[in-house]
Amino acid sequence: MFTRNLPAAALLALLSTPALAAQDSITLGMALEPPNLDPTGGAAAAIDEVVYANIFEGLTRFAPDGSIVPGLAESWTVSEDGTVYTFKLRENVRFHDGSAMDAQDVIFSLDRARAEDSTNAQKALFAGITAVEALDPLTVQITLANADGAFPFKMAWGDAVIVAPESIDQAATAPVGTGPFLFGEWVQGDRVEITRNPDYWGAAPALASATFKFISDPNAAFAALMAGDVDAFPNFPAPETLSAFDANPMFSVIVGSTEGETILSTNNKSGALSDVRVRKAIAHAIDRQAIIDGAMNGYGTPIGTHFAPHNPDYVDLTGMSPHDPDMARSLLAEAGQSDLSLRLMLPPPAYARRGGEIVAAQLRDVGIDVEVSNLEWAQWLEQVFRGKDFDLTIVSHTEPADINIYARPDYYFQYDDADFQAMMADLAVTSDADARSGILKAAQAKIAEDYVNGYLFQLAKTGVANAKIEGLWENAPTQANDLTAVRWRD
Repeated sequence: MFTRNLPAAALLALLSTPALAAQDSITLGMALEPPNLDPTGGAAAAIDEVVYANIFEGLTRFAPDGSIVPGLAESWTVSEDGTVYTFKLRENVRFHDGSAMDAQDVIFSLDRARAEDSTNAQKALFAGITAVEALDPLTVQITLANADGAFPFKMAWGDAVIVAPESIDQAATAPVGTGPFLFGEWVQGDRVEITRNPDYWGAAPALASATFKFISDPNAAFAALMAGDVDAFPNFPAPETLSAFDANPMFSVIVGSTEGETILSTNNKSGALSDVRVRKAIAHAIDRQAIIDGAMNGYGTPIGTHFAPHNPDYVDLTGMSPHDPDMARSLLAEAGQSDLSLRLMLPPPAYARRGGEIVAAQLRDVGIDVEVSNLEWAQWLEQVFRGKDFDLTIVSHTEPADINIYARPDYYFQYDDADFQAMMADLAVTSDADARSGILKAAQAKIAEDYVNGYLFQLAKTGVANAKIEGLWENAPTQANDLTAVRWRD
């Protein structure tokens, strides 16, 4: 009744405008809310899922296929002995506050990350740096203690993004980067909004804005997609409902791989768990396929060590820890553990909560009493990751090619082995591809033989999106929702 007196042409325009207008905004669902928005000061994967390649950029970056490509550095060279990298920075790059990005910002970022008091969750990435110098405003020379063929790979991590001294203090809540999107608003407990950066140095993204909506409950995630409240859920938390989307032409189901080794992390210095026989018993009590079927609806690849099956250097070591409850009971008896009781601390992801209940039942079946505690993400980071106050936990390590974490005695599962540390030290100074492959294969075998953790499965990347959306990553070479190539099809 509000349109009856409009001229026909005006009425036609009014009715047709919504259909003709190109869509340039998107709402993405995320199961976890990041604890902060500073990738250089937090370990949670959810941080990078919002800011990587969108708000913050590094000297290099991961491409969707996992290759390392130029980022803020348009090119780089390496000295003949492999110890000096020279990065040529792009021209006319500005931070979102209008300040220019130059060599001094790179020096600040890398010196801050490797400082003694650094809170960077991946401080080891920068341990080999001995000096960062500006040859001119757009040229940075980085000197390493030893040759490191993986250095451009390390600089692609979200923990290595370039930040500015003028704005780093606000990065946790109102980040200022150089990326194609500006931070807009963070409504804690609900969403983060970002908008297109009109002054971006590179190609402008097709999207004018994006919203990351936090929906932790799998049933609510399903309902939000069906109702159109979210346009895509790149890491969908309810794999048991994927068939419903697969059968619906309004949606695309995107199944790929991730770098996420999902493990039953074990505190190697917690009481009986310091005994390799107990850890081996736990490994044989686990039925990987039952966990994959029960917690992930069949999505996931069994693993027997901390390495991604899609990596060419992967060794299938699942045969070292087959499901064998009788062997588990025998090992516990040999270790004198007839009444072992362990605490299993579970973070929020569905793979952890659902998988944890299955693991607890499997451990109880061999005589281990298990006390299950469900923790919120911030509590898990404080108590388990930082405080090391746990016996067992389940978490997916989504950082790329991160077997070197086993060389850190103070890492949260507290594995301290001189032989493994020597392997990683050799790897760091080895550039020959065949030699590196040999070291990596030996390292995989070493942690499997020591039963450092219970190795469960490689996390699949199962996403759901409106069928008209293109450009979302199929695989996850790093934890990111990179929106630079995302667009709506006409």
